[in-house]
Amino acid sequence: MARNRRDSAVIALADGTLFYGQALGARGRASGEVVFNTSMTGYQEILTDPSYAGQIVTMTYPEIGNYGVNPNDRESRRVFAAGLIVRNVSPVVSNYRGTQDLESYLTDKGVVAITGVDTRALVRHIREAGAQPGVVLSPAPDTEEEARALARDVPGLVGIDLVAGVTASEPYEWTDGLYPLDDVDAGSPGSRPEPYRVVAFDFGVKNNILRHLVHLGCAVTVVPAYTSAREALALKPEGVFLSNGPGDPDAVRGAKEQVGQLVGKLPIFGICLGHQILGLALGAKTYKLKFGHRGANHPVRHEDTGSVAITSQNHGFAVDRGSLPDGCRVTHVNLNDATVAGLAHPDELLYSVQYHPEASPGPHDAHYLFEPFVQMMEQRR
Repeated sequence: MARNRRDSAVIALADGTLFYGQALGARGRASGEVVFNTSMTGYQEILTDPSYAGQIVTMTYPEIGNYGVNPNDRESRRVFAAGLIVRNVSPVVSNYRGTQDLESYLTDKGVVAITGVDTRALVRHIREAGAQPGVVLSPAPDTEEEARALARDVPGLVGIDLVAGVTASEPYEWTDGLYPLDDVDAGSPGSRPEPYRVVAFDFGVKNNILRHLVHLGCAVTVVPAYTSAREALALKPEGVFLSNGPGDPDAVRGAKEQVGQLVGKLPIFGICLGHQILGLALGAKTYKLKFGHRGANHPVRHEDTGSVAITSQNHGFAVDRGSLPDGCRVTHVNLNDATVAGLAHPDELLYSVQYHPEASPGPHDAHYLFEPFVQMMEQRR
């Protein structure tokens, strides 16, 4: 174990466990909750997904980086993941779309990462002990106790409003639709003389969500997470979208109260953190999962039809089924642990899902979930 070499690096968890490897990307310290993602591909989308703010992501697939990175696969304005852990980084970029290798991309973006790690052992530890705070130190410090002390000082995610660090600073219009490679099974292109006016609350929104809305004929205005219900309604929307985002939904300042004031006034659709905030607005409770759901292979059952979709997921909290109010029903269930994966309240024209129908990365099984939102707006017209 080359602990004293300049290229050595270490992962230290809050419980004192250490994993050594080699430095990758920028040098320095990455702090956050250490989690794992089971996707085989999509590392650039994962790194730039604002939902990963405050988290150091472990990729379980053994080789990462073989198709490089490119400008089109960004899911936000910058990298939001706190750090990256991989077993092996590919030295070769083999894809016609690749414009840069992963290692130089991490360096350019200032992302501290580590390679050469026994990621199987790390993931097994997280599954048993739970996701927990930690650090990636590059280079590794002189003593193990120094690494452990730094890890113990990293706060957990409960009660911390991470949305403040990812949301837009001011409203903006989004006009881009789906890329040509992405429009298969995504619904009908939205060429409408009068687009549906949608206000999208940015709790950490991914670009591909906005592309899907535009593709289906929506004129999208993205607003900061802390926009009031009054300000949102002043834009005269026909529907409200609640986006994905990082961390504890109950810690997002004022979100459940403002969303609660929108319930019943117009159609609402929520994804991931937006699903949790909608649940809170309806009077339900949320709780932290032991190690969360992160990957592109999570099976979800639609309770009305019994059909199963393979979905992309990224969340560490869930809605408590037992706390849902009367009239609100569970529409989708995660088959791995029976957690709530979707809810709806027909009387209030709202629904939400605890996964990512826009994929990026992941399967396209759930693309259809955008269409009911448009249908609700059409019915109200």
